[in-house]
Amino acid sequence: MNTKIVAAVIAVGVGVMFLAFSMTNQEFDVRYGISYSDFLHKVADKEITEVYIDHGVIFGKTVDDTPFKTDSPDDPGLMGDLIANDVKITAAPREKGSLGRTLLSWTPFLLLIGVWIYFMRRMQSGGGGSPMKFSKAKTKTFTAGQVKVKFKDVAGVDEAKEEVGEIVDFLRDAERFNKVGGRIPRGVLMVGSPGTGKTLLAKAIAGEAEVPFFSISGSDFVEMFVGVGASRVRDLFAEAKKAAPCIVFIDEIDAVGRKRGAGIGGGNDEREQTLNQLLVEMDGFEGTEGIIVIAATNRPDVLDNALLRPGRFDRQVTVPLPDIRGREHILKVHMRKIPRAEGIDTKPIARGTPGFSGADLANLVNEAALTAARARREIVTMKDFEKAKDKIMMGAERRSMVLSEKEKEITAYHEAGHTIVGLTVPEHDPVHKVSIIPRGRALGVTMYLPEEDRVSYSKRRLESQLSSLFGGRIAEELIYGVDSVTTGASNDIQRATDLATNMVKKWGLSAIVGPLAFAEEEGGGFLGQGHNEKPMAASTAEAIDSEIKALIQKNYAVSKKILEKELDTLHRMAAALMEYETLDKHQIKDIMEGRAPQPPESDETPPSTTHGEGGDSPQLSPAMRNITEEI
Repeated sequence: MNTKIVAAVIAVGVGVMFLAFSMTNQEFDVRYGISYSDFLHKVADKEITEVYIDHGVIFGKTVDDTPFKTDSPDDPGLMGDLIANDVKITAAPREKGSLGRTLLSWTPFLLLIGVWIYFMRRMQSGGGGSPMKFSKAKTKTFTAGQVKVKFKDVAGVDEAKEEVGEIVDFLRDAERFNKVGGRIPRGVLMVGSPGTGKTLLAKAIAGEAEVPFFSISGSDFVEMFVGVGASRVRDLFAEAKKAAPCIVFIDEIDAVGRKRGAGIGGGNDEREQTLNQLLVEMDGFEGTEGIIVIAATNRPDVLDNALLRPGRFDRQVTVPLPDIRGREHILKVHMRKIPRAEGIDTKPIARGTPGFSGADLANLVNEAALTAARARREIVTMKDFEKAKDKIMMGAERRSMVLSEKEKEITAYHEAGHTIVGLTVPEHDPVHKVSIIPRGRALGVTMYLPEEDRVSYSKRRLESQLSSLFGGRIAEELIYGVDSVTTGASNDIQRATDLATNMVKKWGLSAIVGPLAFAEEEGGGFLGQGHNEKPMAASTAEAIDSEIKALIQKNYAVSKKILEKELDTLHRMAAALMEYETLDKHQIKDIMEGRAPQPPESDETPPSTTHGEGGDSPQLSPAMRNITEEI
């Protein structure tokens, strides 16, 4: 029963009530009544010309056409008096009045029952549809050829595209594989960080093969009613078999595919029944039927082992964060959609965005377009891309935040300390830009950019990061004294502590503790408890704490020694920051080599007038968190 039917029922009920109330002769509608005794006196005095009797209610008119009504008792002599005084008599049919009153009395109850049934069915069907559709899978269905995404629209994941290429060949010509006894994988699990393009790649497979595409989220299977998720799984695969060859895509499969037995009461809940049905269905069709199940997740470690065995999801395709070449290709794909100036070079942008996913890069291109629109320009320039990159990596500028000259000076020395130490210690990423303009939650930002993408870090590089993290606090201490050190280094201290803890407990970079892992597994076990936590003795815990503290103190001392030696450079860089507010790598190089920094290039783009008064910084990818240093 949908909304239109409910509206129709209510309209009919209102019509019936109106009909019942309108059964009296409209000619005798009155605004007041008289008593029955007055009525009898008027009849005797021949003041009444006609009456209409409707089941005990008398409507009538006087000689001067004044309407009236009165309630009539059971008076057997009334008819005789009316006839004797020449009153015209009309009466309502007994059957018609009985039906009208019956409908009138039952209509409100029928309406209430109908509305109650309607809302009960909506609650049971998840907000809409009939109860018969409650167990239907909430699938987005695309017919053959309706998916327009192709492999050319997916960049930065060349290896993943090659790995799924044979699936496209199988869907186009399955007979070629069947002749030689080959069986295409029934299930393909795409694993990668959020935003890397897993869903886009699945759509590209359907677009290249031109086959139907069924898309559903893992959370759409799970409901509060027992058996509904399993029924939806059965319905999904029944529809897929009718449309074969086709692709069934299950996004965020970890919502339904987590390891069994981890819940309350042994885990025998609705989610596990749904998972069991999914396992059965994936075993219930042959590879020759042409159904390819593709699932996506960023948490493969929590999936049930039965789901990953050969015969179900027997192939895992890693969709990683793109490297510098992949980022360049992704930028070119997204730049097709915007008008841009001639000579836009994607290589510097790609190099300056390590750790960005495809979604991050799409957001960067969109931010650049918005920057150009705010400046009332019709094309996007390289300056717009630089501004967009800085906004995403360091946060939006808060020019409306007014700092005192003393606070600006402290911030300038703090950021100069980070910069000088970062440029002096070995194997540290180069400094790209330093600014004392408040961005996001930070009063100042020092941004480092790696020269190349890295997947591993040496102990020397990690210790250099520790040293540079303390550069800001030590600069404040050297200039203003120990008692004047501010709370601005709280984020630096937290990050340095986390880094040193991982070096000792996770990466085995302590000679005393040794190559042992004591860190807890993230997200494992019930209620987030680590399921592989390494037990340790009290003496071991004490040794770990001692090693973490020793790492911190060692690199604190290294940072202090560097800044004491470069004290003149520290003063010059702080002064330059007070003058220009933001220094690029060329100006920083001039200061480090003892020269006066060149003025920055003129910026034709006026500052945005839409900056807020503050707020949280944008969420960065894990790789980005090690690039910026905030106060």
